[in-house]
Amino acid sequence: MEAERREENPSDAAGVAAVELLKSAGVDLKGVVAAKVDGKPVDLSRSVSPDATVEPIHADSEDGLEVLRHSSAHLMAQAVQRVFPGTQVTIGPVIDSGFFYDFARDEPFTPEDLEKIQKEMKKIVKSNFKVEREVVTRQEAVDLFSSMGEAYKVEIIEGLPEGEEIALYRQGEFVDLCRGPHVPTTGRLKAVKLTGIAGAYWRGDENNEMLQRIYGTAFADKQQLEEHLARIEEAKKRDHRKLGQELDLFTFDQSAPGSPFFHPKGAFVYNQLVGYVRRLYEEYGYDEVITPQVMDVDLWHKSGHYENYKDNMYFSQLEEREFAVKPMNCPSHCMIYSSRKRSYRELPIRYADFGRLHRAERSGTLHGLTRVRSFAQDDAHIFCTPEQIGDEISSLLRMIERVYSDFGFDERKVYLSTRPEKSIGSDDMWEKAEAALADAMNGAGMEFEINAGDGAFYGPKIDFVFFDALKRGWQLATIQLDFGALPERFDLKYVRADGVEARPVMIHRAILGAIERFMGILIEHCGGAFPTWLAPEQVRVLSLTERHEEYGATVRDRLRAAGIRAELDDRNEKLGYKIREAQVAKIPFAVIVGDDEMKNGTVSPRRHGGQGGDAISVDDFVQEVLAETTPGKG
Repeated sequence: MEAERREENPSDAAGVAAVELLKSAGVDLKGVVAAKVDGKPVDLSRSVSPDATVEPIHADSEDGLEVLRHSSAHLMAQAVQRVFPGTQVTIGPVIDSGFFYDFARDEPFTPEDLEKIQKEMKKIVKSNFKVEREVVTRQEAVDLFSSMGEAYKVEIIEGLPEGEEIALYRQGEFVDLCRGPHVPTTGRLKAVKLTGIAGAYWRGDENNEMLQRIYGTAFADKQQLEEHLARIEEAKKRDHRKLGQELDLFTFDQSAPGSPFFHPKGAFVYNQLVGYVRRLYEEYGYDEVITPQVMDVDLWHKSGHYENYKDNMYFSQLEEREFAVKPMNCPSHCMIYSSRKRSYRELPIRYADFGRLHRAERSGTLHGLTRVRSFAQDDAHIFCTPEQIGDEISSLLRMIERVYSDFGFDERKVYLSTRPEKSIGSDDMWEKAEAALADAMNGAGMEFEINAGDGAFYGPKIDFVFFDALKRGWQLATIQLDFGALPERFDLKYVRADGVEARPVMIHRAILGAIERFMGILIEHCGGAFPTWLAPEQVRVLSLTERHEEYGATVRDRLRAAGIRAELDDRNEKLGYKIREAQVAKIPFAVIVGDDEMKNGTVSPRRHGGQGGDAISVDDFVQEVLAETTPGKG
C-alpha cells in the first residue's frame, strides 16, 4: 500500500517522520517495521519531505525480514559485549535465512556461551530500547570507535569513500556503525534464535586474522521461527554428507581434498543420472564427444579463461610447455567445430560432453558433493545460426521443465543474468544476446527476474533456481548465450545459403549441472530415499525363517528376471530387525515371505516409510514395481 501526503498534513522545513505520513494515510501500523520513501527503505522515524511517496514495510515481507535480521545482528552484538566485555564487533550482515556477526575475542565461543548470549538478548528485548539513528562526520566516528577500542570499526570507517554519509545506530548503551534501516525499538525483536558458531577471516581474506562468527535468524513471529528451526533440524537429518556414509554411497579423504570416492551404490546412482541424460540426448538430437582433460595454456589464453579464470585452474609443466587441466569444456568443443568447414545445412550442431573437469576451489568453500574440485557436468554446446536461437532456447526450456518434473522439483525461479564487470565482447554483442534470451522466455510465457551483473564472462545466461523439499533454493540448470565472444576468438564460421561466411552463435548449457552437485542436492531433497527408478536396490526380500529361504530366493530371481534390482535377506535374524534395516537403508520396497506367502505364491510388500500391505501375487507385485521404474513415476 502506498501513502501519499494529504493536503491537510502539517509540514515544516525539517520535514516529517515517515511514520507520520503512513498514519495520515490511514495505514494500519501493526507489523510495520520500516518504510520505503520513494522506493528506498528507511527507518520509520526518518524525517522526509512531506511530499514524498511512502510505503509501509511489514515484518513478514522480504524487505521486512531483512530489517528484522539486521536489527537482530545489533541485538546479538549488544548482548555479546554485555556478557563478554572487551569483545570487538566487526561486521554483521544479513544472509539467506538469517544473519551473522563476526567478533574478535581471544577465547572461542562455546554452545554454552550461546545460551548466555541468547538469555541476555531476551533482556534487551524486554528493555524495549529505542533505536536511534545519528549522522556524524568521519572524524567523529573515528574518534568514537577509537575511544571504545573498536579497531575494526575504525578500519571500516577509514576505508569508506570520501563524502559518504556515516550513520550510527544507538540502543541503550550500545552503538554501531550502520546504514540501516532498523526496527523502532528492540522490543520488536521477539522471534530471534542463535543457530551456530564458526571461524571466519577478517574481510574473508585467509591472510588476515581469524575471527569468531555467530549465526542467527529472526522472523516476524515465533510460529514462523519455530517452523524454520524445524526445517533446520530436518535438513540435518537429510545432510547428504551424513547420508552418503550411512547409505554407503561415497566418502572423502584428505589424499584428494574436494574429490569424492564413489562406492558401488553411489557409482550406480551417478551412472543412472548420466544414463538418464544420455537417453534425452537421443531424443533432443545431441552428439556426444570426448575431449582431452589437459591442454596447452595457449588454448586457455585464446579462449579468455586464463585471464578471467586462472585462479581456479590447475597447471603443470611438461617438456618446457605449460599445460592446464580443463575447468570447462567449451574451448575443446570449439576445436572440434573448427576442425573442418561447416555449412548452414549442418546447423544446429549440438555437442555433449561428460568429461571430467577440475577447478581449484579454496579449501574453505568445499562442502560435500555440492562444492568439489573434481566433477563432471551434463555439459553441452550448441552451434547455430542467429535465426535458430529462438527454437533452440525454447527447446532447452522445455527440456529443463521436463527433467526437473521427473525428479520432483516442482517449484522454481528463473533469472536472466546480465553482463558482469569482468567480461569479454562488445556492448552490441551483449545487448543482442541479452535481448535474445529475454525474447525466448517471453515467447514461452516464462516469468523471470533480472540478476544484474551475474552473467558469464563471455555472455548472459538464464539461471534456474529450483526449490527442494525443505524449500531451499538451488541454482541448477543454466543456459548461456555466446553471441560472438568464443566464436570470434576461435574464428568459428559457417557458410550461409548465399555462399557468404558467417559466425555461428554458441549456446552453453547444462541441465543437471555438475552431476556431483546435483546428486548431493537430490539426496537431501528425497532424504536419501531415492525414487524407485533410481534406487540401487529396489526390492529387498525378507525370509521369515530358514524354511522360507528357498521360496525367498525364487521370488528374488523372478524379480531380477523382470529387470528389478532385488536382494534376499535370509540371515538368521528376527523379522523386525530385518524390516528396520531395510527402512534404514531406504529400500523402496521390502517384501515378506512366510508360510502363507510360500503356500499361496504371494508376497507381502511394504513401502519405505509405510505400513505393510496385503499379500499379492508375485506377478502383480512385479507389475507394481515396474510401473515405478520410469523416471517421474516413482
